[in-house]
Amino acid sequence: MIKTSSKSSIIPKAVTEYDLRLLRIFRTVVENGGFSASEAELGVTRSTISVHMSNLESRMKLKLCSRGRGGFALTEDGQAVYHACIELFDSLNDFSRLVNNLGEELSGELIILCADQLDTRMQLKLAQVIEKVHRTQPQLHLVLDNEALKHIEKCLLKEKAHIGLLPSYQQVEGLDYQTIYNEPIYLCCGHSHPFFTLEDGEISADMLAQVPAVHPGVDIDIDGREQLKRLNLSAKAYQFDTRKTLILSGCYIGYLPLSYIQQELASKQLKIIHQHSASYQFNLSMVCKHNPRETSKVELLKSIFNEVFSQ
Repeated sequence: MIKTSSKSSIIPKAVTEYDLRLLRIFRTVVENGGFSASEAELGVTRSTISVHMSNLESRMKLKLCSRGRGGFALTEDGQAVYHACIELFDSLNDFSRLVNNLGEELSGELIILCADQLDTRMQLKLAQVIEKVHRTQPQLHLVLDNEALKHIEKCLLKEKAHIGLLPSYQQVEGLDYQTIYNEPIYLCCGHSHPFFTLEDGEISADMLAQVPAVHPGVDIDIDGREQLKRLNLSAKAYQFDTRKTLILSGCYIGYLPLSYIQQELASKQLKIIHQHSASYQFNLSMVCKHNPRETSKVELLKSIFNEVFSQ
């Protein structure tokens, strides 16, 4: 005959205010590394903390920690309960933040991070976004800045930014992506480069493979990777402005978006090489965290970006 355990705990039942109080004390003890170290933060004596911990263990019917001459240490069950505490209190904070924002004006910072310097067209588009945000929620403090790709992804995941504008080069778990803009990218050389005075018919694939070229520094899409495989990648530049500088030096060839080089093409500082065969598509993504805490701010930005960039 199989015996069934009569052991039960508070977990399947409704969690009371007293349970939450004990769990908060438990979390403080764990994060301070023991009873004595937690006295100042909790404002109670070590003996009182010990009583609260014993009450929590009795209510849960679990041994959460060992304390004695060997020092304070969590049991395996204690580790599990501690991690569950973190999730529980984070969820309570998220709930409070959501309820407090309902029916109220948005406040605080609204942070947009861009992975590249802004060309004139993009500046005008973002200016429209900012105008609409300011008109809709004038009390918000706008932050618009440039950052490295990986830093933007980390900021979004840690919710230190609301929206990132990134080239579509990878998909990071925990982030949502939406393409809002695309344009062709062309292979270019500067006016002092040996290719500048040559016609496309005079520039063979072997010649392109021999001269130094600039790598964009990120894993671009499949078409772009195929184009780069044919070149002698001898330098790296993550942003369009630094890449353009390398190409303008006359020492390298490299890929740049058409909208970003209009002025240099007109003044004959840059030239496009093999326009029909040496190009690929650049896609710009609007990126945000999946299920962000400040949902209202992110949804506001997404709706305005979609309105502006669909025009």
